[in-house]
Amino acid sequence: MNIFYDENMPFAQEFFGDLGQLHAFVGRELTAQQVKSADVLFVRSITKVNQALLASNSTCQFVGTATIGVDHIDQTYLSKRGITFTAAPGCNAISVAEYVISALVVLAERYLIDLFSLTVGIVGGGNTGTRLSEKLSALGIKYLICDPLLAAKQKNNTKDQRYYSSLDDVLACDVISLHVPIVESGAQPTFHLLNEKRLKQLHEKQILINACRGEVIDNKALLALKKQGHGLKVVLDVWENEPNILHELITYTEISSAHIAGYSLEGKARGTEMLYQALCQQLNIPIEKHLSDFLPPSSITEVEINQPFEQILLNQLVKMVYDVRRDDGIFRETILSHGFDHIRKTYPARREFSAVKVSMTNQAKSDVPHRLGFLKK
Repeated sequence: MNIFYDENMPFAQEFFGDLGQLHAFVGRELTAQQVKSADVLFVRSITKVNQALLASNSTCQFVGTATIGVDHIDQTYLSKRGITFTAAPGCNAISVAEYVISALVVLAERYLIDLFSLTVGIVGGGNTGTRLSEKLSALGIKYLICDPLLAAKQKNNTKDQRYYSSLDDVLACDVISLHVPIVESGAQPTFHLLNEKRLKQLHEKQILINACRGEVIDNKALLALKKQGHGLKVVLDVWENEPNILHELITYTEISSAHIAGYSLEGKARGTEMLYQALCQQLNIPIEKHLSDFLPPSSITEVEINQPFEQILLNQLVKMVYDVRRDDGIFRETILSHGFDHIRKTYPARREFSAVKVSMTNQAKSDVPHRLGFLKK
């Protein structure tokens, strides 16, 4: 069995090595000729899987994407071919949520903002939006969620007890964090959801974070707004037309990165594990491997806190595990010389909060770090 996989999928050798012949590929450069003999194809979000890619292939039986999003997959075509498809919903949701938390911690320090007084508007209540809301709840930060599709289904989903706000209410929050797939048609399109009109309605002191899909924001309209001197603070992990992004916009952002919000080691590896589990089910073989078998220990494994939990301590704790300024620095220094995809391909190891155990002394008395995602010692 020939298994083709994106070279940026961690632990692919460990999970799939004994299931067939492995063939690694560069995601954005994959051609129909390369996958002519593929029985199994594993991709990430930068590879479009459609009729053009599989035109020369007559053997493929299984396609998987190690990502949350599926907008790069022509599922209708795969269904017509009888090819099984699976995604990895939620695999990097924690990673993206922690990217947002790190960005908020950095901006709060930079502009002397009382983080706990902010209201965060979450656009999209799926896996990532939910994980973010949980971390905000752990910190006592108020939030609103807008998701018309989930709101419409709520009557038939007794487990979903959330209150959904209107888009206008969410866009009026101190922080706006975007977590929706790209949808270009239908009743609830997200392409250019933040268009010129909506961007102009944002006020000077707001923070706008996009860590979902670049096309959700009209990048040219955002650039024009910032050129006019608008004080909106912008954090962009995703961009229109990746990898050929609007470089001029970088100057007007607070934090910029190369679509790596979900690139924690755990987040990427969880996608690999989920595809392994799905392939085992497809082949009707037992699941014998687990991510915990392969994850290395983090550079810092244990921390003891001996003072009450407050914003300065949150700042130190979050940045000890993940300081988003590292990725911002790498991006600004190398985007022109090395390019967007090189930054993603050479992304340095990053861990999630759960890689560190936190113990609290009697003086500390707080469960906030553990609710935020850090392990109990």
